[in-house]
Amino acid sequence: MFKIVNWMIVSRSQLLIDLLNFRWPQEFLVKLAKAQPGNMVKMLAVQDNSLVIIDLSTIDLQQAYQLQRIIEREHNGIHSVFINFPRQMDAKFLVHPATTSGVFYSDATLAEVSNGFNEILKGRSIIPQDLHQSMLNLDNEDDSEQLTIREREVLQALLSGSTNLDIANQLFVSESTIKTHLYRAFRKIGVSSRGQAIAWAQTHIHEVRV
Repeated sequence: MFKIVNWMIVSRSQLLIDLLNFRWPQEFLVKLAKAQPGNMVKMLAVQDNSLVIIDLSTIDLQQAYQLQRIIEREHNGIHSVFINFPRQMDAKFLVHPATTSGVFYSDATLAEVSNGFNEILKGRSIIPQDLHQSMLNLDNEDDSEQLTIREREVLQALLSGSTNLDIANQLFVSESTIKTHLYRAFRKIGVSSRGQAIAWAQTHIHEVRV
């Protein structure tokens, strides 16, 4: 179990921040720091936080992924929670079993979120059952951290300068599906941006050919 003393909320919604800052310090007896996506890294370097709450209603998935990767790489002991997690988009790649303590869908009520955070305070992980099951199914399908054939195809296409829409048209899938393949591949090869992925593919081109 990890003891939470300081939390950080990363959001562009001042209304949400004000609401949570009014409720949570009294409800959970914690200090709540507020950060924009652009200054989260700087604030984490100078503040002793043990939980970072990322608001996905105001942060796009790529930026959220990059923030999550920074937490994983540079801040051992900090856990993350995602609120306003989208049901309609495949965002499972954001969830890391070792560092993600909670996921709350966008239709979760404030009471449900509060109850979930009470469980997190007890050291439990709060991940919706359907999301947890789909992650298990994904693990069973992949069976390793090796790139899938489709992930290799997408990385290969990056080298030609193709956009996500170009790749989607080439592979006859949606643009959001291509983004999902990219984010999963990013995690597997240990990069956090498109440029880093291209550089990796250039160095390991023999590994991404299909």
